[in-house]
Amino acid sequence: MASKRGKQTARDMILSMAVISAAAGIVYIFVPHDDKANPIKAVDYRVELVTARRAAPYPVAAPAGLSKDWKPTSVSYDGEAGNGWHLGFLDPDGKYVAVEQSTSPAKKYVSEVSQDARNTGRTQQVAGETWEHWEGPKYDALVHHDKGATTVVTGSASTERLAEMAAALRTS
Repeated sequence: MASKRGKQTARDMILSMAVISAAAGIVYIFVPHDDKANPIKAVDYRVELVTARRAAPYPVAAPAGLSKDWKPTSVSYDGEAGNGWHLGFLDPDGKYVAVEQSTSPAKKYVSEVSQDARNTGRTQQVAGETWEHWEGPKYDALVHHDKGATTVVTGSASTERLAEMAAALRTS
């Protein structure tokens, strides 16, 4: 009797799994889904920007005048870790660009936020300011030192897009 009951239990479990799989397949077929939709949601960084500008011991930078094709994706301010300001974007080409600022020691900080980029020794004029050009295996960066903080514009975007972001930065 016990062995017959064991076989029925295994058979019942297999039938139950078949019914559940069929139901899941039907739900998948009839529930609309867009495979081309962009899963990255834009963030509104205005409140964090106001908060960071009040708390930071340096002028916090954020872009002004960029086209609507630039999508803000992440924002943070950490007053305990070198007063670190982060603002991440996707550029119009879908590449990543980040604005990073901190009072942390520049060489270590830039290498950290740019994923191990190194100073090339070259500079670039952007909106009347001199920016160092850094290159790395993952991200390139433009670096500017001013008023007790280091500003880094970094990411997988082209140098032209990084310069476009750097030129758009405003501190008020």
